[in-house]
Amino acid sequence: MYYSAIIVDDEHLIRSSLAKKVNDYRLTIAAGTAANGVKCLEWLKRWYTDICITDVRMPHMDGLELLRQIHDHYPWMTCIVVSSYDDFAYVRTSLQLNAVDYVMKPVEQSVLNAALEAAIGKLRQTRKHQALSILMRKLPHHVDMLERWVDMIQTVQMEKRQLLIVDTLEMFESWADDQHYLLNEFANVWLELVLERIKKEKVVLELPEDELPGLDEKPISLEHKRFFFRLVCVGRLQTGMQKISEVMKEIKSSATHKTVEQVEQYLNEHYAEKINLQDVADAVSLSRTYLANLFKQETGTTIWSYLVAVRMRHARELLLNSTLKSYEIALKVGYENSIHFSKLFKEQYGLNPMEYKKRMQG
Repeated sequence: MYYSAIIVDDEHLIRSSLAKKVNDYRLTIAAGTAANGVKCLEWLKRWYTDICITDVRMPHMDGLELLRQIHDHYPWMTCIVVSSYDDFAYVRTSLQLNAVDYVMKPVEQSVLNAALEAAIGKLRQTRKHQALSILMRKLPHHVDMLERWVDMIQTVQMEKRQLLIVDTLEMFESWADDQHYLLNEFANVWLELVLERIKKEKVVLELPEDELPGLDEKPISLEHKRFFFRLVCVGRLQTGMQKISEVMKEIKSSATHKTVEQVEQYLNEHYAEKINLQDVADAVSLSRTYLANLFKQETGTTIWSYLVAVRMRHARELLLNSTLKSYEIALKVGYENSIHFSKLFKEQYGLNPMEYKKRMQG
């Protein structure tokens, strides 16, 4: 994930040089520039950024006063000071105002990289701590959401993934208020919590790295900030869920898993037909009782529940990507009774077909 920075210096060539160096660092983009502290504060009224890189001596408002303003009004930001003055008083005041580094001009790329790395490290640590503190306060009221995540990943059933992510995002937004930059941090600590629950079942997993390149290569206006961080959060949840689930699939692989895969393949190919347990057992040359127990032990669900999930997944695709009526979709996925179909769909996704379509399109 990229972090954005504004460069503040009264000399145009220095601003341009620093902006290029910021863009050359792998985790940052130069979102904007300003000639002094006043111009910077005007820019911050329209745009979002994470880091301020500022000179000390500038007309109208110097760098130290700018640091004070950012400290008081933009607490999610962190600052780096660049200066031609090796003055201990400047250094001390800058650090007292929470600047992460005081860099001497001319600024070398390696020195700036180290300062940016320190700034990003501080942002990540501070935001993670803030998100974790909120999560610990809110979790007792949202245990059911955690159980939904753990159950879905442990049973390797991904049909409910999209609605679950939407519900989780809405939960995070209620926690964040207007601190939208915390949404990604909520996603990170949430995935770690889910992972910790899975580890209690003696499963050894490593959470994938937070890699969301390409989403934020341009400056983010304040009016689009919520939209952007929602995208980042959803992407993180999807990626984390998918990779953890893939590992769970590997863990569950065994000699009996091949039989289960054959059953799943049969159900995926014949879901639109009238199917009974004997048909499935005949397809894999096993007795009904043994197959039912084997499938339940291996997947955590019954053959019938799996068939319903397959049918509902296809029904969902038809619902979102066609103009078919609910009863027409029911017939296409193996149900003659549209009322029964709607009941099963609501059990699977939490909403009846038309409500779900409206929710997803919204």
